[in-house]
Amino acid sequence: MELFYFLVTICLSLAFSGRCSDDYSRNDFPEGFVFGSAVSAFQWEGAVDEDGRMPSVLDTTVHSSNGSSGIIACDGYHKYKEDVRLMYDMGLDAFRLSISWSRLIPSGRGPVNPKGLLFYKNLIQELKRHGIEPHVTLYHDDLPQALEDEYGGWKDRKIIKDFTAYADVCFREFGNTVKFWSTINEPNMLALVNYGVGFLSQTNCTPPFEMVNCTKGNTSTEPYIVLHNMLLAHASTARLYKQNYKHKQNGSVGITFFAFWMVPFTTSEEDEIATQRAKDFLLGWVLHPLVFGDYPNVMRRIVGKRLPCFSEEESYLVKDSSDFLGVIHYTTTYTTADLSSPSQRDFLSDMAASMIPIGNSTLFTIDVLPWGLEGVLEYIKQNYGNPPVYILENGRPTNHHSPLNDVERIEYLHAYIAAVLNSVRNGSETKGYFQWSFMDLFEFINSNYTYGLYYVNFSDPERKRSPKTSALWYSCFLNGTTTCSQDLKNISLSSSPGLSSS
Repeated sequence: MELFYFLVTICLSLAFSGRCSDDYSRNDFPEGFVFGSAVSAFQWEGAVDEDGRMPSVLDTTVHSSNGSSGIIACDGYHKYKEDVRLMYDMGLDAFRLSISWSRLIPSGRGPVNPKGLLFYKNLIQELKRHGIEPHVTLYHDDLPQALEDEYGGWKDRKIIKDFTAYADVCFREFGNTVKFWSTINEPNMLALVNYGVGFLSQTNCTPPFEMVNCTKGNTSTEPYIVLHNMLLAHASTARLYKQNYKHKQNGSVGITFFAFWMVPFTTSEEDEIATQRAKDFLLGWVLHPLVFGDYPNVMRRIVGKRLPCFSEEESYLVKDSSDFLGVIHYTTTYTTADLSSPSQRDFLSDMAASMIPIGNSTLFTIDVLPWGLEGVLEYIKQNYGNPPVYILENGRPTNHHSPLNDVERIEYLHAYIAAVLNSVRNGSETKGYFQWSFMDLFEFINSNYTYGLYYVNFSDPERKRSPKTSALWYSCFLNGTTTCSQDLKNISLSSSPGLSSS
């Protein structure tokens, strides 16, 4: 309560020129709507070689690509109690975390690691003790290296059985406490980036499409095969939960997908058609099978035999297999037709559309375009039956070495949370919003850009956390104290009794 009254005082006394929350407050959201934040196991936990954990493909890739690794990361494995306390002080309803498959089952299948099991039980219980609902992602890009070495991981249908067995352990051990499960993190982006251009794990790709020196793979087919196996693994896992656990645990199982919003670059018919085709390839690739039991017709027509087929039984299994959809959204792009005809086909040439940044947006500098998130949610509502949706990642990167006064992140969060509210008011069944990320994480794509509400000093062996201005803004919003017309730019974070440094 001390933090609450402190926030009430500052929120009522200061003038905010940047529109913190002058047009809405948390109280405008429906009862039961949840607000949270998120991390992933590999980027937060560290302790990669402790207590029986074995390597994942991310360990292998990051170590081989730049000589560094997430050996310590944020050291969440040892500092989780401190971090949960910071979440509690901020006022989070929920926290999205992922489980490291190779920490829980080091070889990918077989014996459970008791120390890994204990860590996740302790973490989940710590969250529950503080009134924070855990939303657990089973797979956040960190496949056990042992399965990649044995049969190629997601490229082989053997993964379906192994993933379902891993999920069974999680449901059995944590399901009495965890009520929200996401099976696989953004399978569309994982399949495209990792197996189309070889950007991350294992450099699976073939010339001329590669961004790195590829060592294996087939860019023309493997993205489609990998996503197909991910959908089947998700559906198998969802069926397992419904048959063996749902009646006694009463939880929900969903899947996430990465959602660019796309608008035509020009008013030409070609760009209009290309934009819809891109939506079918990037969004419908995941959503169509979940709702209709098969891929979009345009994909079937263009990709042909390279696109795997669902058997009648598999189609039935995949259709309606998600209790909710997890949306991961950061930005919006223009789309224009690309009708070139390369001799070798890959996902992007099949899509025959190019995406062009809007404004000053790049991979690491994202313009504030909240109408794009509204577009995604409206598209789901209009085309896929308006299922329950959780925004499981949304945030803005800033330079890790920039000042803690991250007003640009506040501007982004304020605008995108408003967009979610607009969508809810327009009938979207969006049930929650999770900011990415709670703290600066180990970023293996570009360590200079981080998303955290808390700064983490990676040069400090103790990995000290320091709150940014955005942490105070989000806490102020979460505590329901803002219909803000206040200036948070000049607030001293060190004066807050709740949002302290650890």
